[in-house]
Amino acid sequence: MRQISLLIFFFIPILITNMGFSQNGKVLLLEIKSQIDARSSRYLELGLEKAEEDGYSGVIIEMDTYGGAVYDANDMRNNLLELDIPVHVFINTKAISAGALLSIACDSIYMAPGSNIGAATVVNQTGEAAPDKYQSFMRSIMRSTAETKGRDPKIAEAMVDENLELDTISPKGTVLTFTVDEALKYGYCERKLSDVEEILAINGWEDHELETLELDWPERVISLFLNPFVSGILLLIILGGIYFELQTPGVGFPLLAAVVAAILYFVPYYMNGLAENWEILLFIIGIILIVVEVFVIPGFGIAGVLGIICTISGLTLVMLENDALDFTFVPDYKILISLGTVLSSVAIGVILLFFGGVRVVNSKAFRRISLETTMDKKEGYTSPINTDLVGKKGKAYTVLRPGGKVIIEGELYDALSRGEPIERDDDIEVISDEGPTLKVKKV
Repeated sequence: MRQISLLIFFFIPILITNMGFSQNGKVLLLEIKSQIDARSSRYLELGLEKAEEDGYSGVIIEMDTYGGAVYDANDMRNNLLELDIPVHVFINTKAISAGALLSIACDSIYMAPGSNIGAATVVNQTGEAAPDKYQSFMRSIMRSTAETKGRDPKIAEAMVDENLELDTISPKGTVLTFTVDEALKYGYCERKLSDVEEILAINGWEDHELETLELDWPERVISLFLNPFVSGILLLIILGGIYFELQTPGVGFPLLAAVVAAILYFVPYYMNGLAENWEILLFIIGIILIVVEVFVIPGFGIAGVLGIICTISGLTLVMLENDALDFTFVPDYKILISLGTVLSSVAIGVILLFFGGVRVVNSKAFRRISLETTMDKKEGYTSPINTDLVGKKGKAYTVLRPGGKVIIEGELYDALSRGEPIERDDDIEVISDEGPTLKVKKV
């Protein structure tokens, strides 16, 4: 008798755990009420991780979306299918396109009166149907998701393919979209409900607390920096900081601003699985090549061109869900948006440098920290650096276009040509030694 009591004592808790009773008596509510993108993907991933790690009884997703990016939706679908606790979706108004895919990936679908589900054709930014390779991918994941959850895969496929005819359900030439009653009839909705709380009663969670996921401030910051508009501003700071640092080496502040902006730009995409190590490395290599071109190889040659290409490529690729430069499932419009964001930031930066730089230099604030007094020779000021060098001859130590260095009697001097290019090792003659920089001509 004692042995039986011990068995009951040890095995009852195990049985209770396997029956799915929650330890904390809570159900987690996730709200997806915007476009499906990298931000909503990270939001869902964090919510499902929290629900599983903290022992929630289940998850309810309140859905109201027109859809979004296919790649992000597929990642979200995979996370839903891999979860071990029940997930129910409440479609409040609409679950269109990627929203339909996510709804089908849930264990149960509940819909509010007047709501819709379907219309999962992949479209571009203008609303036109994307090429068939995207439609084929969407059809396949819609079918497999429906099969996994015990729903008719042909109906899921008809939500993507307008050429698929399903008796009276979906005539040829139209993409399938269900109303609530139609979804109930064909197994794509369990019940018509008025609010989320009714799901608790249906699943025996009347005594459970419904807790809405609230992201902490670091996650909200990451979500903010995933916004393309904010990314564009960070790009301006990165490119502007690098430019000013190259113009005034040693100042420090422009470089610091560029580094901070680069961290804020790359880290959110890296944490969200978009930025790969090689893409970040490509950006760093580009910066190194530009620095080498400016300080080691005077002029503007292949290193500078490659540096610009690597820098722009690195900044663009981190925004795209490519697989080692495989863009099969990356819509063309996303490539254009990412590249356009980077190039427009470069263009805006150039415009600001030309038109805004003059205003900054002439502003009162800048004059307070800048030296405007000139030490003119007429007032008695002389330069002790380059004296009695007029007429002396030497060789160009670097290329002068027009600035560079020359060597005279074994000493290096900063020099400027009269405008014509002077190649390395060309013979030169000093024609003026006023100030710290010599003025020379080619002999």
